[in-house]
Amino acid sequence: MATHTYDYDRQPAEQVVVGLTTKSDKIRALFRAGYSRSEIARNLGIRYQHVRNVLVQSGYMETQLSRPVREEDATAEESAPEQVLATVGPGGRVVIPAKYRASLGIKEGDDVILRLDDEELRLVSYATETRRIREMIARYVPEGVSLVDELIRERRREAAAEESM
Repeated sequence: MATHTYDYDRQPAEQVVVGLTTKSDKIRALFRAGYSRSEIARNLGIRYQHVRNVLVQSGYMETQLSRPVREEDATAEESAPEQVLATVGPGGRVVIPAKYRASLGIKEGDDVILRLDDEELRLVSYATETRRIREMIARYVPEGVSLVDELIRERRREAAAEESM
């Protein structure tokens, strides 16, 4: 399945970097504008590692080695904590902790569904939401019935009715 990026409110990369002369300045500007590290690398024709290094040196990212190892991080088998504090970064970005991503089966580049539920933001993987919807629909479809076949038959009946007019 192809992934989709829905960034209707961000400027095109070419406009973001107008007037900037160094690659580092362009990297920082694109990151602040909401572009991912891989998108920045593609747009500037440079390596992902270069982008990452500039962002780390500029204080936009932490390296794993710069973070203290907490006791709960020592074992990967533990489940994700019920809640964590996250900070909204440039471009409205929020980092989903690794244990949460693992629990949800989300990898970098995967699509997710965001839903505003009263005053809470809920995030679910696209695959999970698709499975949930299919299960919900399946409750209303009799065993052995193909909705696709039913739709095709219905369309053919409508087309035949239009031709006979």
